[in-house]
Amino acid sequence: MDARAQMRIEPALRKPGAGRWPLVLCLACAAAILWLGAQLAYQHYFREGHARAATALRLTVNALTADLARYEVVPQLVGDLDLIHQLAADPGNAALRQETNLWLAEQNEAVQASDIYLILPDGETIAHSGYLGPSSFVGQNFSYRPYVIDAMAGGQGRFYGIGTTSGVRGYFFSAPVQDDAGRITAVVAVKIGVDRIEASWRGNQYRVLVTDPEGTAFLSSEPSWLYHSIRPLTPERLARTESSRRYAGTPLAELPIERLDLHGAPVFRLPPALAGGPQRSHDYIAASEDMPGAGWTVHVLLDSAELRAEARLAVLSLALLLSVAGFGLMMWRQRRAQAAERLAMQQFATAELERRVVERTADLARVNSQLELEIAERRATEAELRAAQASLVQVGKLAALGQMSASLSHEINQPLAAARNYADSAAILIERGEHARARENIAQILLLVDRMAAIGKHLRHAARKPDDVLGAVALAGLLDETRTIVAARLASSGAELELDVPADLPPLRAGPTRLQQVLVNLITNAVDAVEGGADRRITLSARAEGGRVAIRVRDRGPGVPAAIAARIFDPFFTTKGMGAGLGLGLSITANIVRDFGGEIACRNMRPGAEFCVVLPAAAGAEAAETAA
Repeated sequence: MDARAQMRIEPALRKPGAGRWPLVLCLACAAAILWLGAQLAYQHYFREGHARAATALRLTVNALTADLARYEVVPQLVGDLDLIHQLAADPGNAALRQETNLWLAEQNEAVQASDIYLILPDGETIAHSGYLGPSSFVGQNFSYRPYVIDAMAGGQGRFYGIGTTSGVRGYFFSAPVQDDAGRITAVVAVKIGVDRIEASWRGNQYRVLVTDPEGTAFLSSEPSWLYHSIRPLTPERLARTESSRRYAGTPLAELPIERLDLHGAPVFRLPPALAGGPQRSHDYIAASEDMPGAGWTVHVLLDSAELRAEARLAVLSLALLLSVAGFGLMMWRQRRAQAAERLAMQQFATAELERRVVERTADLARVNSQLELEIAERRATEAELRAAQASLVQVGKLAALGQMSASLSHEINQPLAAARNYADSAAILIERGEHARARENIAQILLLVDRMAAIGKHLRHAARKPDDVLGAVALAGLLDETRTIVAARLASSGAELELDVPADLPPLRAGPTRLQQVLVNLITNAVDAVEGGADRRITLSARAEGGRVAIRVRDRGPGVPAAIAARIFDPFFTTKGMGAGLGLGLSITANIVRDFGGEIACRNMRPGAEFCVVLPAAAGAEAAETAA
């Protein structure tokens, strides 16, 4: 962009004060949304906390009700027993007292109560489950206790308090003992301990507080709240508590709780000393429920600190979201300004671009003409390449045909020579009149003819994977026919074939015809190597190696030169003179071994060379069929 274009664009972009008022309005809206979001967040989390506290309250009340219900009928059941009636009728009987004490001790252990005891109408205790302990109630007078007064009036008594004798908190159940005339002769009382109930409340996120009808806390998950009243301690309340000696002289105090309604949920605010921290007051979301049967009120308190933290996190998330939105708005405004600047620059650049297009159109026309010439040249070259490719395909077909013809000639020569020897022998045997042996030779000739047919069939299918089924082949049975085929070649060269095959050699997984072809090729190759040498022994050995069988054919010839060791399995590669071989024997052998899933290798010995063929052994079922 030149200086004149820059001067035309800049005035349109400079508008002082154009974006100030929208920015102020956006900030005011963001502040209002943030304030409203904070109110809604605190209200949501406080109400959710109250719902959680209410759920915990229901579970706590149900657990307390079920625990008390276990002992509610115990006084009545004990009072109906004959032993209790007898002692109530004759309280001075020492034997009955002792028997009752023992029985009450057993029952107290069975129901897992704190105490079970029998009280006369004047309030004197005459039998107690803990009569032997230092806190025995025997002889104590409890006529002032409300549960004794209620039972003497014919009802069932309930009372919570601290034992005046044991000093242990407990809940008392009582029932009257009546004689046959319906007169109340005694009162049975059962006391259960409450420490285990408080222990089950500790260690979770809720605080539990249970108050008596006067509002005094007698059960609490926080020990510092015990014997504190959540109501003002008026003289009337103190007098009623003192008359029943509920707390056995334990001094009572007020729990300075401030009841609030914060964010739609009831809240108890405790001072720092009772909230567990010295710094500031603590707020608890409260859920309360009365237990009319017991005369209790159960309060479940949930610490609001975690809820406030969640609400603050939600507000912080909202603030972060608003910040991201504001940042996005600022970026959008900046991008609009940049887009306007780019539009002005593009208008200026359009004219420059049109001028350059005209100049380059002529250049493109010249380049197009050059490309057309190059395309014509490449098409001519492609036609020549296709013609050359067709010629190469034809040459390849002819080469494959020649290789197959040479392979057929190489593989049939050996069985054909053996058949010639058997025919000559048969003629001599016929002249001698040995017709049986002549027929055996003719049978061998027929087997060799079948072998040549199999070889021809194999070579016809050399271009594709063989389809003969591989099975278990016993090597020992195959060596006799192999020895017959190579006998003429061994005799003509003066070579000696030594066999080292153990009787327990497992059968091989292969095809018999092609495996015999491998053996014949390796033996004749060894015969060629030892021909004219001083040591003309050829050793064929076989050994089982794990799940495979290794067949080794060793000669005592000159060995394989290192320079050609890598090429001896290539088609048409031979070290023999002109007319002595086509170089296909080892190539065909290697292909057959690979078809069987085996391996073939060659190494030099001292003296001679050794060819090793490793083939898989037949499976158990195949081997069993071969043995059968």
